[in-house]
Amino acid sequence: MTGSASPEPSLEVFNTARRLATEALGTALLLAVVIGSGIMGERLAGGNVAIALLGNTLATGAGLVVLIEVFGPISGAHFNPAVTLVFALRRDLPARLAIAYVAAQLVGAVLGAFVAHAMFAEPILQVSARLRDGPAQALSEFVATFGLLAAILGTLRFRPQATPYAVGLYITSAYWFTASTSFANPAVTLARSLSDTFAGIAPSSVAPFIAAQLAGALAAWLVFGWLVGRTAP
Repeated sequence: MTGSASPEPSLEVFNTARRLATEALGTALLLAVVIGSGIMGERLAGGNVAIALLGNTLATGAGLVVLIEVFGPISGAHFNPAVTLVFALRRDLPARLAIAYVAAQLVGAVLGAFVAHAMFAEPILQVSARLRDGPAQALSEFVATFGLLAAILGTLRFRPQATPYAVGLYITSAYWFTASTSFANPAVTLARSLSDTFAGIAPSSVAPFIAAQLAGALAAWLVFGWLVGRTAP
């Protein structure tokens, strides 16, 4: 076809499918890391919760860096509905594709939790009994998600090559400075409610966590839209 700069429809569909598969796979691997390292840490820590959390923290931070480096060039490596929401609000992602991203992330997160259970010979289907309630927990999730988006938007504007490392390091620190241990991700929160393990969260605690996460993401979008403006081309 001549005189047209738009991609062939079949190629566009293929690229979209590849991006959605990347979001699902990356989110699944992220949950396998989060829940799997939590199980391993708890089993090896001999009852020392601090040691279990340290193992969970290091694995998650390191895993995030690798996953973003590998999958970032394909889909942007969101793995997080709160991140996708902000990119849609910034008009960096069409609304229809953003909705598809979120669906892929949710499916991938649940599958990743199931894979983590299977790797450790745990029951595949679980419901967490670990309550994480109260205003302090919700505030922690607001702060954790605000800081995560700050790391992403700030580095994308000035040092995009540093984004994977900034995200990994921020989440590593936020595991320890927030009372909630920094879920900062609605898909992760939902999937962790299906895991009655060290990383779990009771279903009754999910809604306040997700509300706080979305509020933190929106606050970061407003603040950093003013502070740093649009991402450089």
